[in-house]
Amino acid sequence: MTIAITGAGGPFGRHVVEELLTRGVAADQIIAGTRTVAALDDLAARGVQVRHVDFDDPDSLSTGLEGADRVLIVSGTDFGRRVAQHTAAAEAAKAAGAELVVYTSAPQADTTPMQLASEHRETEAAIRALGVPFTFLRNSWYHENYTSQLPTYLEHGAVLGAAGDGRISAAARADYAAAAAAVLASDGHENRIYELGGDTAFTLAELAATVTETTGTAVGYVNLPIDDFAAALQGAGLPDFLAATFADVDRSIADGWLLVESGDLSRLIGRPTTPLADAVRAAVSG
Repeated sequence: MTIAITGAGGPFGRHVVEELLTRGVAADQIIAGTRTVAALDDLAARGVQVRHVDFDDPDSLSTGLEGADRVLIVSGTDFGRRVAQHTAAAEAAKAAGAELVVYTSAPQADTTPMQLASEHRETEAAIRALGVPFTFLRNSWYHENYTSQLPTYLEHGAVLGAAGDGRISAAARADYAAAAAAVLASDGHENRIYELGGDTAFTLAELAATVTETTGTAVGYVNLPIDDFAAALQGAGLPDFLAATFADVDRSIADGWLLVESGDLSRLIGRPTTPLADAVRAAVSG
């Protein structure tokens, strides 16, 4: 059985490849699809099939996914163009004869009002319409979305947001990647939807408290009106569209749309998910 991963040059896709190898999948049965083949020379040296795969290059999708029995489509970040890109990848997977298309989506993608999920909802519909067996991995927020901002939190002594007391079922990127690898390397996941999130949800105030405890630097949570938070994101350099989109994520957190209590993630990976405190400590030490 051959397993293909798109976006294997990115952090998530790379984690999935490593997880598959750890699970005992033979290197030559893994296709690591990437826009920059040379960046994965180390995987090629270990026997992984590294192929050029670009959502915007139909020929690369056709040749890159050739022979794949199962295909993981890692959702991209080209906002506004993702539905067409993801659909093209799914169509190529079907044409290649894949028996399963796995897609990384968003929590409650079919019902959430969160703007960031709209392209995921449309992609899910497009994949369903192809008639190929699918698995949707509806990943909640990543710890790394917050730990990557640690220098800013520490510099200003504050976590800014507009999430109120909303709880976030975040988990480590590696946890979600382990779930993807589990689905790709085992049977019985056809036409299944997994709502994935961390075992212990937290508020942004609890995030700030964890940063304070871990680093010894006082960091508080400043809850802003949505428009003020969007303006702060613009001031930090985000384009207007992205600032509005990520401010809307906090609105969705406040309304409970990033709280995931299914337990699917820990069941798939066979262990508890990574606690927030562990992720913050790792980021500090790193």
